[in-house]
Order: sequence, then C-alpha cells, then structure tokens
Amino acid sequence: MAITAAMVKELREMTGAGMMDCKKALTATEGDMDKAVEFLREKGLAAIAKKANRVAAEGIVATVLSEDHKTGAIVEVNSETDFVAKNADFQAYVARVAAQALVTKADTLEAFLAEPWIDDASLTVEQALSQKIAIIGEKLSIRRFQKITSEDGVLTTYIHAGGKIGVLVELTTDVANDAVYECGKNVAMQVAALKPKYTNRDEVPGDFVEHEKEILKAQAKNENPNKPDNIIEKMIIGRLNKELKEICLVDQAYVKDGDLTVKKYVDSVAKEVGGQVAVKGFVRYETGEGMEKREDNFAEEVAKQMAGN
Repeated sequence: MAITAAMVKELREMTGAGMMDCKKALTATEGDMDKAVEFLREKGLAAIAKKANRVAAEGIVATVLSEDHKTGAIVEVNSETDFVAKNADFQAYVARVAAQALVTKADTLEAFLAEPWIDDASLTVEQALSQKIAIIGEKLSIRRFQKITSEDGVLTTYIHAGGKIGVLVELTTDVANDAVYECGKNVAMQVAALKPKYTNRDEVPGDFVEHEKEILKAQAKNENPNKPDNIIEKMIIGRLNKELKEICLVDQAYVKDGDLTVKKYVDSVAKEVGGQVAVKGFVRYETGEGMEKREDNFAEEVAKQMAGN
C-alpha cells in the first residue's frame, strides 16, 4: 500500500512522533493507522494512544437540570457553520431541545425524534427541526442526547466555550446544598478540561488493561533489552498506574489544586458538609467529536459563484 503524505501527517498529529518515524511505522504496518500507533508506542515514540479528534461539525452542546437537581439532560445539535451556532435563535432552539430531553421517555434518538414536540404537540421533534431548518436556511441535526435521573444523589452541569463542550456529572450524596452543587460543578469543569475516559478503575475493561500491558511490555523491552523480566514487570505496573491515573476521573490530579486527586477533593467536601459525597458518573459531549469536517475554501467558493453570474 502506498503511504501518502496525508497519512503521515495524520499519524503525526495523533501521536506527536516525528515525520520519518511515522512513515516508517506506516510502512511497517502496511498503512494500518491503529497498528502504526501501537508500533510507535512499542518503540517509545508515541504517548498513550489517542486518536486525533476530528472535531469539525459546528453547533453547540446544551445541558439542563430539574429544579431539585435529580434529573439532568445533555444534547448536541449540529449546524453547518459557526455563524449559525452563535445565532441567538439557534441557541434558543437548542435550549428547547434540551428541555425536551429532560422530560423525554425515549431511549433512542429515533424514538426521541418521533415524540411530540414540547412547544407544539401537533408536531414531532423531527418536524419541529424541519421547520427550524426552513427558518435558519441551513442544515441542522440533533445528533445525540442523554437523560440521567439520580436515585441516590444529585446532578450538576458545566458548559465550556459557549457550548463547545458540555458535561453532566452525577454525585452520590445524602446532602443537597450549594456546597455540594459547587463541588459537582468543579468536577464537571475537570471533566471538560482533562477529558477522562472512565469515572474510576472499576469501569476500565479488563481487555483494555491487558492490551495496554502488552504494549507497555514491548515498549519497556525495547528501551531496556538487558533488564530481567521481574524488573520489566515492575516497570509495566508503574507505567500502567500512571496511565490509569490520566484516564480515570477520580484518580486525576485536581486541576484547582494539584496536591489533591479529584477523589481527595470530593472527600474534603464531604467532610465539610458532614455527609456522603462521591462521584458516580459523568457524560461529556464535545461538539463535532469524531465527525469529519468539510474543508471549504470560502474565497474560492465566492469566486466560483461570481464567475457563474
């Protein structure tokens, strides 16, 4: 398979490795991007595998909470341009989609779109979306939603950068006051900033851990070919623990106080309020994550239109 410059560039953006190392990895793996990432990691030339987020589609994420903080919802609604995403009419519409999600009985997007619209029961959610598209004059889509109802705690939210990132956090607690809500918001800010994959280590799949061990073992042996296996094993455990601290929310260093982990911060709030407080889970949406962006040359587009007139 021919290795293109675009493939080398993509792998470099994914791993931070050098251009020649990326080309060598792609050649060795016959252009398989995932295997190339692992190849580089085994050689110690790339950090933990993080596929490049092709954050591309425009739009915003919105969150909403019930008055008692027992129910929360998060939605992502996409637009074609950032201009529309900043439009007050569009933002007001997305807020209503979030309100719909707060009361929905649907558990799939298809069912959600088929429900009666919150502001006009004669329309479905999908029909109301079509009307909004006609008004705004640009393709819009409700991409995803999630609703959470807490049985034994409260929910809090955080919106970053005007809706580019939205987070919903659930705390298990027997205290519901401003100090606990503030704690939840701080944890949500942590999730927005450091993008954990899991709440705690219990959530990490066993096959993920085994897969990482294999990569770390190959990496350690390449770096230290003469070290005995028992030393290599200790190195693997140390590196794996470091990796898990980065991807598990409660183990991460707390962004507002690096001397604490998120768990220790939450524990300190529990002590302060005289009750139980723990992080149960979170949802993080980033606008357009995983979607390809259409690369438009606006000047070229205008020139074509002028030439056609």
